[in-house]
Amino acid sequence: MDLSALTAKVLAFRDQRNWAQFHSLRNLIVSLNLEASELLELTQWKSDADMAALAASAEAQEALRDECADVLIYLLLIAEHAGIDLEAAAHAKLVKNAAKYPVETSYGSSRKYLAKAANKG
Repeated sequence: MDLSALTAKVLAFRDQRNWAQFHSLRNLIVSLNLEASELLELTQWKSDADMAALAASAEAQEALRDECADVLIYLLLIAEHAGIDLEAAAHAKLVKNAAKYPVETSYGSSRKYLAKAANKG
């Protein structure tokens, strides 16, 4: 299923419940951040090894999957409300990021592009 079809399913779900009235752009962005915080909460007090072990726990995998889905659903609603083609936006952002983070200077480095630029000058 592509993003357009998934968005249509999300909108149908929303509309069947008459929830569009609550979905201002601001409310959707707030909700996205709340769901992202719930995703983040799954990592609280856990080491990288604990997080890697998620694959072994069906319950943890389900929680991770549910929170990722919530984030995606709100992102789709935001994009639809704002008239953003997410697929096109992602492709365009990859082009921008490729210019900011060329392989030659970014390979294996976690530094932001501003830190890279400061080190050049």
